[in-house]
Amino acid sequence: MRFGRVPVAAGIAFGLVLSPMGAAVADPKPTLNQAKAKLEKLNDKADKVVDQYNTATERYKKAKSAYVKLNDSYKSKLATVADLRAQVISMAVDSYRLGGDVTSFPGLIGADNPEDFLSRMAVAGQMSQERAQKLTAFDRENRGLKAERDKAQEALEAADTERDGVEKERSEILKLIAEQKKLLKKLGAYNPGNPNSVGIKYTGPASGNAAAVLRFAYAQVGKPYIYGGTGPGGFDCSGLTQAAWRAGGVSLPRTTWQQWAWGADRKVPMDQLQPGDLIFSEGLGHVSIYAGNGEIVHAPQTGDVLKVVKLSDYGRTLAGAVRP
Repeated sequence: MRFGRVPVAAGIAFGLVLSPMGAAVADPKPTLNQAKAKLEKLNDKADKVVDQYNTATERYKKAKSAYVKLNDSYKSKLATVADLRAQVISMAVDSYRLGGDVTSFPGLIGADNPEDFLSRMAVAGQMSQERAQKLTAFDRENRGLKAERDKAQEALEAADTERDGVEKERSEILKLIAEQKKLLKKLGAYNPGNPNSVGIKYTGPASGNAAAVLRFAYAQVGKPYIYGGTGPGGFDCSGLTQAAWRAGGVSLPRTTWQQWAWGADRKVPMDQLQPGDLIFSEGLGHVSIYAGNGEIVHAPQTGDVLKVVKLSDYGRTLAGAVRP
């Protein structure tokens, strides 16, 4: 089952905790099976909340990336406008140094001789064209500056909203984890895992890139389940499938929902599973990798480790499978 076998001694101890001496008149305490059933419900709820957290995290990353790009564009345009402004000011100063506005009639007729007059006419023509071009460029870039700034500000606000969503989901997860750990410890089934586990060797029937996927996944066995985890010290379910298939040369999206949607035209019947196929639970709260020989490798839930189990012992209603 998902939480493994509970040691007999632990079960007895748990029963003693639930049935203290002198409590004959008290309300009946939960039995071991009831405690397991509660854990199942907690795990199912956690599956959904973790995927919501992962989805919110992905949206935040995209929003933050969009803000960074727009803000960089804004800063670049700001520098361009500052440079053009400096050129316009310099141009005005040069005009003044030549005796006022050389493009004006008084400035031209102030020449002492015909040669100087013709020279000033040529300079005036040049400066008039250059001035027009620079002023036009300055006006255009300056007008675009506000639009760039507003876009960056909107993207920042969107990123802040997504960040708040991540924090909300994280808060819910932390509450669930506290409940899961407490119940698992009472059941004697809490396993913190080893972030440095070297896993086990895959010797199944996979071939091609699926073999690379399963070699990677099996090498992670024994590491802890960590919500939001993408390795190397721990994974959640979709973090493992994403990392494993990356080792097989395929780029999967981050969450179970995204992976299921990505595989919309890659679904396979459950009676035609091949090693490397992704198996999704009903509700899309969990995903595992089919290893062949009726086994799967997956990251179960908080308080457990990445492991290989029989598909028949999976303990979840299945939605279907996808072949990347």
